[in-house]
Amino acid sequence: MTGAAHSGAARYAGTRVARIEDARLLTGHGTYVDDIALPWMLHASFVRSPYARAAIRGIDTSAACALPGVRAVFTAADLNPDVREQWHTAVGKASPETPRPPLAEDEVRFVGDPVALVVADTLYLAEDAAELVDVDYEPLPAVVDYREAEGSAVLVHEEHGSNVVGELAGLPASALDDVFDAAAHVASASIFQHAYAPVPMEGRGLIVDYSRATGELTIHSATQSPHEVRLFCSRLLGVPEHRIRVVMRDTGGGFGQKIMVQRDEMCVMLAAPKVGAPVKWVEDRRENLLAAGQSRHEHADVRMAFDGEGAIQAAVIDFVCDCGAYPTPWPVGTAAAVGVLFPGPYGVPRASFRAKALYTNTVGRAAYRGPWQYESLAREVLLDIAARQMDIDPVELRRRNLLRRDELPYANPNGMTYDSISPLETFEQALGLLDYDAFRAEQAEARSEGRHLGVGVANYVEPSTPGFGAYGTEAATIRIEPSGAVNVYIAGGSTGNSIETTVVQLTADALGVAIGDVATIQGDTAVTGFGAGAAGSRSGSMTAGAVRETASILRDRIVAIAAHALEAAVEDIELAESRASVRGSPSAGISFADVAALAYFNPAKLPAGVPAGLEASARYTAGTGSIWVNATHVCTCEVDVVTGQVTLLRYIVSEDCGPMINPNVVEGQIAGGVVQGIGGVLYEHLRYDEQGNPVTTTFMDYLLPTAAEVPAIEYGHVETPSPGPGGYKGVGEGGAIGAPPAVVNAVADALAPFGVRVTDLPLTPSRLVALLQERNEP
Repeated sequence: MTGAAHSGAARYAGTRVARIEDARLLTGHGTYVDDIALPWMLHASFVRSPYARAAIRGIDTSAACALPGVRAVFTAADLNPDVREQWHTAVGKASPETPRPPLAEDEVRFVGDPVALVVADTLYLAEDAAELVDVDYEPLPAVVDYREAEGSAVLVHEEHGSNVVGELAGLPASALDDVFDAAAHVASASIFQHAYAPVPMEGRGLIVDYSRATGELTIHSATQSPHEVRLFCSRLLGVPEHRIRVVMRDTGGGFGQKIMVQRDEMCVMLAAPKVGAPVKWVEDRRENLLAAGQSRHEHADVRMAFDGEGAIQAAVIDFVCDCGAYPTPWPVGTAAAVGVLFPGPYGVPRASFRAKALYTNTVGRAAYRGPWQYESLAREVLLDIAARQMDIDPVELRRRNLLRRDELPYANPNGMTYDSISPLETFEQALGLLDYDAFRAEQAEARSEGRHLGVGVANYVEPSTPGFGAYGTEAATIRIEPSGAVNVYIAGGSTGNSIETTVVQLTADALGVAIGDVATIQGDTAVTGFGAGAAGSRSGSMTAGAVRETASILRDRIVAIAAHALEAAVEDIELAESRASVRGSPSAGISFADVAALAYFNPAKLPAGVPAGLEASARYTAGTGSIWVNATHVCTCEVDVVTGQVTLLRYIVSEDCGPMINPNVVEGQIAGGVVQGIGGVLYEHLRYDEQGNPVTTTFMDYLLPTAAEVPAIEYGHVETPSPGPGGYKGVGEGGAIGAPPAVVNAVADALAPFGVRVTDLPLTPSRLVALLQERNEP
């Protein structure tokens, strides 16, 4: 970028610019997959298994096919043979342990497993026809509880030879025996987290429109990564990428569930070319809870050793997770991340981990906001247990062990090197916002009155903006139109992370353009450069880099044209408010519209070496493997010890996500994650019975927190710039990581006088009453 051409201090980034997308979303004018209607469009409905495990002895589709308006009924014999070769090419090399056939072939492996796909003129007709497909099942024994899977004679995938998907480990735990033997204090626990799910506002869905005339496919998808959908479809069908266009408009939440293409979507991609008309499939809520994926179902045996002053000497975690029948993506890497990150933002000299993933006859594990979240839950709950054992206030124990800025960069014992974080600073800020000492006094007074208040604290550090593979690069195209209006093209789209607004802020600052002159086009693979989409809390930082790289090219061109037109030196040109001016002479200037007119309509008048037009594309590549983010969560609550009801009183988050592009967006992202974390502890439970039947497939059974249950969230911000563009960091996942341990610790603190130890989730009223009764039994 030309060093002498200035736009002054950032005018938009860092300010609470109103979200651009809100105007259409809040007035019901968003465009989701189900809002799209194409000529001759057909509708799809799945026939799903009612058994957790059964052999398929036969499928009779004749009654369904005879129904007027039914265009096709597909089974595995129709779709699966088309993909075996391409399927291996697409993902087999990366994850051979987790095959995923589009439709169940000889055996169904969970309730909801897709067995057949009906395509008909209307959705209602497709659903009626699906009821007529007669599948001859032979029920078989199923393994439902993952804690029994490893030793079970029942194998989810017999060809795999075991129910162990895979395992990874660091230093053996036995190598730390000497540390634990010599420790002044040792705390240990087995901590269990139940299954819950992302439950986005909009379920999964897509429309696949295949043109027989051109051999091209257009896919409208509810996705977090349109380019991933295109790449996957290309490999799945053996169709060149340039013949596939994926368009995402508004996507009603993803939270990780919509990053990867799942089996249902594969089926629609395969079926559409066979029927020769656009095919739409949008799952309903029951399907989403039944077949879209589970998360968080796991436990670990954890231990920490402390010296006489409460300093952590070593930490050990033995982690095991449920991956269902068809996990997406390969779950062993995420399981290992739990182990690697277990030391958290504390000075931990030595550590050991083992991580194991197991198959069960339940819905497959899917990514969910902070997929390694368990490491913070287990560590922070264990720290509270340790504090009570040592008769130290949990806050004081953390204060003695938190990393300080003068200790950075710090390599945790598992090889993760933290930098540009502020664990102690966010901790003290959050406690100050609460007035911790005042709360403890209030708690003591309440207990004297028979009321039970509690406070829970949780710290975490997480890697955002992964700098490897496709995640480590992002492209942008910026076009200044002949009118002077600016369009910026970015791969990502509207999934709730407000990249629409932030990219406009970034572009306005980078070019010195009035923000009202900037618009963005996103989520269309036909016009945007390849990008990994919304994943890994990467959008803000990576987009900032892409905009910076692209804008620098255009700025140089604008400055050169303006300097030539104004007969001024290049170094004297300033850009601001869509105008190029001569420094010191405000009246001497030229608008961007006039610069564009020269660039497009009078190329002969451009300075030598400057090309016609005002359009540029560039790509940013991350210079670091991860950008680290940290935060402190503080929750206070009251527990009714008679009914087990938990009432949240205050919730405080102090987050260090670097400089904020838009504080409204940052706080909205934190709030969304916090509410999901609260729901996961107190309300949500994706539950199965002993036979593998899901029993929470509607919102009558699967409870979500509402505004009535969640207190107003209070925010504190500490800004430590990252080594990435603009110093920005990711913020998308942290709320969902920090909230569960903060809520659990608050409840445990409220019940501490009863000697209750809280290590099993969820914390439903009945569960808490049972814990209290267990303590009161003789």
